[in-house]
Amino acid sequence: MEYLVASDLHYEFRQLDWITDQAGEFDAVVLVGDHLDVGGRVDLAAQILMMQAYLAQLADETTVIANSGNHDLSVRRPDGEKTAAWLAAADPRVHTDGALVRSGPDVLSVCAWWEGAATLAELEAQLERDAHARGDGPWIWVYHSPPDASPTSWGGRRHFGDDVLNRLIETHRPDVVLTGHVHDSPFRPEGSWNDRVAGTLVLNAGRHVGPVPAHLILDTGEGSVEWWSSFDRGRIDL
Repeated sequence: MEYLVASDLHYEFRQLDWITDQAGEFDAVVLVGDHLDVGGRVDLAAQILMMQAYLAQLADETTVIANSGNHDLSVRRPDGEKTAAWLAAADPRVHTDGALVRSGPDVLSVCAWWEGAATLAELEAQLERDAHARGDGPWIWVYHSPPDASPTSWGGRRHFGDDVLNRLIETHRPDVVLTGHVHDSPFRPEGSWNDRVAGTLVLNAGRHVGPVPAHLILDTGEGSVEWWSSFDRGRIDL
């Protein structure tokens, strides 16, 4: 299976248009959180309506997987924790937080951005369930933040990763984790777009301006991943 992967688009129309143009060439498009831009000049409600329309348009072309990032949390749940309710209300063809997606022999776990104990407990229960669905293909997590103490979370002065992810990787040993969140990691000395944590391949394409987003092409059939950015490119085996 072949996936087009990007993250942190932050309501950038040119990059969204490029992904829409490419979508039909891939078995799935995976958008790894931060679809909205909470610091932007466009009203958040308007951003949500437009992103829901984009996701529906993408779903006309291919399978779409889109999880939440920290910019996407729009309302509070009854327990007080924030959630990306608008993403859950998007086109039903779009696989969002909590979903288990079977793509050929591959299994993908779509993980919510968590900022409290209740959402984290739900995530841990999800991964415990999904672990039993592993098959002959790779188990892939879609998880917005990269792990801590990894080149994929290096911001130039310190790491900005999620140490809970390190623990979850150690526990479940997925094959691949697709991340984002830390925009500059691939472009900083001592940073990288890829790393291995406890044998798991961690990928973060990064983010830059321009009409074409930094992105990954993950080919699980061929067993390779290609990284493209305006500044550099790379290819590794899974």
